Amino acid sequence: MDNHIIQELIDRYVTTSFQVHKKAESLIKGQIGDELTNDQHYILSYISQSRECTSTELADAFEVNKSAITAIINRMADRGLIQRTRDENDRRVVYLTLTDAGNTLYQNCQEKIRLLVESIITQFEESEIINFINTYEKLALILDNKKKEELGE
Repeated sequence: MDNHIIQELIDRYVTTSFQVHKKAESLIKGQIGDELTNDQHYILSYISQSRECTSTELADAFEVNKSAITAIINRMADRGLIQRTRDENDRRVVYLTLTDAGNTLYQNCQEKIRLLVESIITQFEESEIINFINTYEKLALILDNKKKEELGE
């Protein structure tokens, strides 16, 4: 492929990726309102899907420092959204789970986000959205492999 075409595609990708990411984050924030930050929503989602996890798992999943996760978890635990439970065999390990209040808030937010995403994806043909998701999943895999290469894994 010609270098000029490659540069044009890179520019289009960077511009569109930025626009989509920022606008999607803003729309999601509009749905979850002042009850949660986007990061808190993602953490509730991760814990909901895994049923229980540790702060270290969250830090690894979100590729942030453990101290950043700890600060968010502390605020969420203070609000009664997340419960900490020590491992009976290793007291140093603390498991995080959603409380009933955390689960309810998460489910309410998820329904609002589902309706938002549905209003967007129904503007595409089914084949378009399936092709897009397949391509997006492929991009995620390529990026994951690139990250592993950088880490020497």
